[in-house]
This record gives sequence, C-alpha cells and structure tokens, in this order.
Amino acid sequence: MGLAILIFVTVLLISDAVSVETQAYFNGTAYLPCPFTKAQNISLSELVVFWQDQQKLVLYEHYLGTEKLDSVNAKYLGRTSFDRDNWTLRLHNVQIKDMGSYDCFIQKKPPTGSIILQQTLTELSVIANFSEPEIKLAQNVTRTSGINLTCTSKQGHPKPKKMYFLITNSTIEHGDNMQISQDNVTELFSISNSLSHPFPDGVGHMTVVCVLETESMKISSKPRNFTLPELPSVGKNWIQIRAIIITLVFVLLFTIIVARIYCKKQNQPIRPSNTTCMSEQDGNAGRESINLEELGPQVASAKPNAE
Repeated sequence: MGLAILIFVTVLLISDAVSVETQAYFNGTAYLPCPFTKAQNISLSELVVFWQDQQKLVLYEHYLGTEKLDSVNAKYLGRTSFDRDNWTLRLHNVQIKDMGSYDCFIQKKPPTGSIILQQTLTELSVIANFSEPEIKLAQNVTRTSGINLTCTSKQGHPKPKKMYFLITNSTIEHGDNMQISQDNVTELFSISNSLSHPFPDGVGHMTVVCVLETESMKISSKPRNFTLPELPSVGKNWIQIRAIIITLVFVLLFTIIVARIYCKKQNQPIRPSNTTCMSEQDGNAGRESINLEELGPQVASAKPNAE
C-alpha cells in the first residue's frame, strides 16, 4: 500500500509540475506564483502551501488556513506576504543574492500523511538599472593632448557587456581601458572606460557620447562638446596684432611725411639782411649766430688808412 502511494505521488509530481520565470528589480518586490488549478474544489484550510529556495530554506508556509512562521528561515522573516486570491507569494526588498530557483508545494493533508497535489518551480532573476553614463574631462583640451576622458556608470546588474565612446556621429567604437568591478555586499556592478583621442588636422570641435550595453538594453550619456581653445584665441590675437601693425605703419608714414615737409621749409633761401643764419655744416650745437650788418662797421674800421 505504501509503495502504491509513493508511485501515485511521484506521478503527480511529474505530471503537475509547473515551471515559470519571473524578474524583479533590486530593492523591489518579486512575485513567486503558485497557481492551483484545483482550488475551486478544495478549501485552503485543507491544504499546506509553502515555498522554499534552492537551499531548501522555507520562505513562507500556510498551514491549513493559517500562517506558520516557526518554520520560516530568519533571512525571509518579515519579507514575504501571501496573496490568497492569486496564489502568489510576494518577496519584498529583493537583493541580488535572492536570484535563483524557488519551489512552491501544495499538499493535501488527509487524516494520515500528505499528498503533493502540485509543484511550481520559479526561476527568479534580479536586475538593477545602471546609472546614466557620465563623461568627465581628465585634463584640459589642447591640440597636443587632444581629449582625455573617463566615463563611469554605477550600481547595475547583471554584469554589463561593454562600454565605449562614439565621436562626432561616427559608428566606430572607441575606448582604451574598460574596467568592471563588483560590490562585495550588494553584488552590484560598476563600470568605467577611458579615452585619449587627438584632434585631427583642421578640426577644432568634437562631440562625444558614451554608451553602455547590457544584456537587455543600451544606455547613452548626454553628448559632450569639446572645442580647441587655441583656435579662437589665436585668431583674436592675430586681429589685435594686425591692427597694431597697421597703426604703427600709419604713424611711421605720417612721421616721415611731416619730417620731409619740415626739412623742405628749412632748406628754402632766406634774405641775409633780416635773417640770422646758422651754418648747417657745423655740428657744434653751442655756436652763436652771426649778424652780417653788425660786422660791417667793424670790418671798415679795421682797413689801413689809404693816405
């Protein structure tokens, strides 16, 4: 008789086993279903319903119409609630370590022993959205160094596939040093990448986007624009220098013209009776001028007497 019951139970386990997949967000709520097709014929007060994880630790037990907490593992106490209408167990405050398989068993409790009416296997996966990738400038932009950037994204799950940079509407993926780390407590991943890229000749502006790819999505950063500071600076300085040169040329030409006019006026013939003349060949600046009219009588008195 015992053997017959064992065979009967085994047949029921195989034929009535249900497998489902569900997904929950980190720190959110997971729904572990246990749909019972025979619920309309059997009262919950006649059943034992419980969930256990892959380590056989009990999450929740509903025993003949009443919650039974003494068999629940400490890590799940206060984290579950049972939805009787939908035959679903809610697991709250989901963590990455909660990922895995969960079994729900529905047993009927006859006067002696118990019969497993249904088993539901739920495969739970947990996701956490990565933060939006953020681009930071590692050093100042110059023509020699180009752009040196880092991009980071944090607190995500599952492990990201890759991170790369796109430059000025190009489809070529750039990235020199992708690094992935995992927090020992939360088991969440963080990722970073770096880029060193020169400005091509004749190009003074670049737009950069950082892209993170996971198994299910692609996340892009806000576009960052980078411009060479030398280009507008050099142009402005050249305009200033050119203006100074033009001004100096005009000043020099004006000075030369004025000097020539002055020299022409100085070299015009003058009347000896009225004008004091200074010898142009004499370099001595201290020599006094000589008046020819005053020298006349002196010269006459100096002549010898003809008589």
